Amino acid sequence: MSNHGPGPYSGAMVTREEILVLGLTAGVMGSLVGGLMLGVGLGLAVQGAHIGWLLVLPAAPLSGIIGYLLARRLARRVDSGLR
Repeated sequence: MSNHGPGPYSGAMVTREEILVLGLTAGVMGSLVGGLMLGVGLGLAVQGAHIGWLLVLPAAPLSGIIGYLLARRLARRVDSGLR
């Protein structure tokens, strides 16, 4: 008979693999979305369509928001214990 009880509670931790995948995913998704918006918007702006600036100006912030949303999804998954 052993007197060993359950170990102390340790919350889920983010692994190195998850951080790498998050960085790669955020970088690729942000580059694709931001680059597409920038390319199409600049193409329209060069042709004289001023509506192209509505795509160019939010391209960089939207790319960052995608990474932020992916990081929140990872944090929620770690908190709930889903792996």
